[in-house]
Amino acid sequence: MKTGKVDVLLGLQWGDEGKGKVVDVLTPNYDVIARFQGGPNAGHTLEFEGQKYVLRSIPSGIFQGDKINIIGNGVVLAPDLFMKEAKDLEKSGHELRSRLHISRKAHLIMPTHRLLDAAYEAAKGKSKVGTTGKGIGPTYTDKISRTGLRVGDIFDNFKAKYAAHKARHEAILKSLDYTDYDITEVEKIWMEGIDYMKQFQIVDSEHEVNNIIRSGKSILCEGAQGTMLDVDFGSYPFVTSSNTICAGACTGLGIGPNKIGEVFGIMKAYCTRVGAGPFPTELFDETGKRIRDLGHEYGAVTGRERRCGWIDLVALKYAIMVNGVTQLIMMKSDVLDGFDTVKACVAYRQNGQQIDYFPYNIEEGIEPVYREFPGWNADMTKMTSEDEFPIEFKNYIAFLEEKLETPIKIISIGPDRDQTIIR
Repeated sequence: MKTGKVDVLLGLQWGDEGKGKVVDVLTPNYDVIARFQGGPNAGHTLEFEGQKYVLRSIPSGIFQGDKINIIGNGVVLAPDLFMKEAKDLEKSGHELRSRLHISRKAHLIMPTHRLLDAAYEAAKGKSKVGTTGKGIGPTYTDKISRTGLRVGDIFDNFKAKYAAHKARHEAILKSLDYTDYDITEVEKIWMEGIDYMKQFQIVDSEHEVNNIIRSGKSILCEGAQGTMLDVDFGSYPFVTSSNTICAGACTGLGIGPNKIGEVFGIMKAYCTRVGAGPFPTELFDETGKRIRDLGHEYGAVTGRERRCGWIDLVALKYAIMVNGVTQLIMMKSDVLDGFDTVKACVAYRQNGQQIDYFPYNIEEGIEPVYREFPGWNADMTKMTSEDEFPIEFKNYIAFLEEKLETPIKIISIGPDRDQTIIR
């Protein structure tokens, strides 16, 4: 029987690894690009031909003119934000309607979900998780509690369903003493987004995806956020509300695990994190600030400063394990071009003992153990082949591959799609 291939691309750190650019580089090799989890809290930034784009809900393969792009059932979708994102892309000359398919089973983010997000965060006081306020968590909460609205509902008595869900949310908000709000205008635009969505192909994505596989075509599954934000395996409770790991592609698209082939794991040459939560290798000094400035480390959606630190190989080995990563992709290597010394965390010191595995709790008592490397004082952004890499950088790559027991197949040396070295 003729079968296609399904490969998965996902982040291995706390998100913001540069997945958008890599999807755009890889998409020529695939027939279909499918997003399998997350919502508009995660922005994928792509830069090419002098233009910069930030995608929030639409798969990054949309810039390849002949590719089908699927928003899977595991995604949560805000109709108003989706409409703005899609219209902006159409204005810039990218035709979407015939190429973008939306799962009937994807859940809808309501305006009241955003209010609930803010109310829950306010109620936590000093224990805030640091959400983006986009309503992601409350939407997934409704999904798990079997009270959510889905895309398929927009064709069947939708206004009554919406009103019932809104009334339930308002009762919760009242119980939280969160009543000072007016969503009249937001609701109006949100409903416009619902009508706009109806112009796209709304599909039973699990059937579509499996028919594509049976036809012999290839699919690239695109993850959002990063492994260390996975609701099960990340630094809980400072995590997102979905499964960001490879298994999320199976549940978020309806794909059997035996269909998964290559698993591309993306990492930065250093490490970043946005919002609250533990970060063992975080730098609070001028080095951390310098990495942030050189790497332009500010959230694509939120604009928030990203916390910066050295690469954490303990966390990366853990992420590689739970995802079954087959090859690595290293981003932003050029950001470290001018450093005299580059460090990599190879172990943790906890309670006086040195450990080389990722423990249950990294919130306190964790001290990183570093290995230092001489920096490569060279501008790699203009390089076009691996042969041009400085010997110091080649040695650093060899060390990472040895420690992580996984080959680094792609190295990014700048934001443009052309600044990519495939080994």
